Amino acid sequence: MQNSTLWRTLLGVDKTIVEAVDLDADTGMLVASVRPTASMRNRCGACRKRCPRYDAGDGRRRWRSLDAGSVQIHLEAAAPRVSCRVHGVTVAAVPWARHQSGHTLFFDDQVAWLATQTSKSAITVLMRIAWRTVGAIITRVWADTEKQFDQFAGLTRIGIDEISYKRGHKYLTCVVDHDSGRLVWAAPGQDKATLETFFDALGPERSALITHVS
Repeated sequence: MQNSTLWRTLLGVDKTIVEAVDLDADTGMLVASVRPTASMRNRCGACRKRCPRYDAGDGRRRWRSLDAGSVQIHLEAAAPRVSCRVHGVTVAAVPWARHQSGHTLFFDDQVAWLATQTSKSAITVLMRIAWRTVGAIITRVWADTEKQFDQFAGLTRIGIDEISYKRGHKYLTCVVDHDSGRLVWAAPGQDKATLETFFDALGPERSALITHVS
């Protein structure tokens, strides 16, 4: 297996050319210099459509990847800007990370999965990131998930409840699917207006399919 193929596999990147991998003597980090393949260059970071190049942006930047044992790994690449007809001047998309993220896709997905299995404080220690970073990653991953899956599909029997947070001073209204056991919706608040936003999102046609509410 060639070194470039090996590093792409280890880094978990696709449509990416690995130019070099070096150890940063000052930080002790492993830094992989990468660039998108020709088919992925000059695309809008928001919509991924090919656009004219605008400028070089702020130069090269880094994205945190999953650690290799105790060694942190970062991807480094140029971050040019493109001019999109819809989104204006914006940083070009890269195949290894979500738009406006400082972490790779694999890193984001790992943190999001951990958020479903353990506490946020445990994630900060294990992944060596800040508490606020965990929340930002969850928001990015969920935004992508919503585009791929319809969480309201086949919804007929639901349960509605509220939970408190911030030491009981604030509340979330939660809706679960009794058939699958999944949480399908949640929002801050505990009043009628909060619940109405769920049925607004569900829509009149799918609301009519609800047969049981507990």
